[in-house]
Amino acid sequence: MLLEKKETTLAYRCPTCGATVLSLVGIFALSGDMLKLRCECRGSEATLTYADNGRIRLRVPCIACPKPHYFTIGQNSFFSREEGVFRLPCPYTGIDICFIGRADDVSAAVEQSNRELLELMKSSGIDDMNKLRPEDEDDDTLKSENPLIEDIVFYMLKELDEEGAIHCCCPPGTKGKYSYRLHHGRVTVTCEKCSASATLPMSGVNSAESFLEINELNLE
Repeated sequence: MLLEKKETTLAYRCPTCGATVLSLVGIFALSGDMLKLRCECRGSEATLTYADNGRIRLRVPCIACPKPHYFTIGQNSFFSREEGVFRLPCPYTGIDICFIGRADDVSAAVEQSNRELLELMKSSGIDDMNKLRPEDEDDDTLKSENPLIEDIVFYMLKELDEEGAIHCCCPPGTKGKYSYRLHHGRVTVTCEKCSASATLPMSGVNSAESFLEINELNLE
């Protein structure tokens, strides 16, 4: 009896050079800690990892945002051989940034999306794809408004980490490596090892004081 080979094609647009990065992904290629799909220009890469529940976590560069986006999908959806393409859009603009499915279907979906994106750029008077991406908000914006916010976030995360109260997707018995970023009225906490993350409101001192009441933090 022959086992059906599980594989799919994944594509994303490189925000640095604009090229489409297209790669065949097999289930066995994901058996390691992380799979990286890098553009030839070396300016971007998508990463794939297994979560503890067997689902697949993706970190995908975005042509419209200064930072990548994170998605978690089931293996059935990721490796489905049914017709059609599984699309992952930018949560802020709705622009499709990742395409998963059969090679021919993915290529066709990318071409169609490229045409739609060009029409959108023309109607908006944008002649350079880089202009779709806003300037990255300075991480120091909230810090300069009130240094107390930075202190609260830093020391609270340190305390949670020491107490083992931060839970991510790293394998059992493995300690994560956590970092945070203040941006757009939020704080995003990320495990640099498994890419799991959580975003919480952090628009001012009131939000920071609520942050002090957290007993544990789950990153997904």
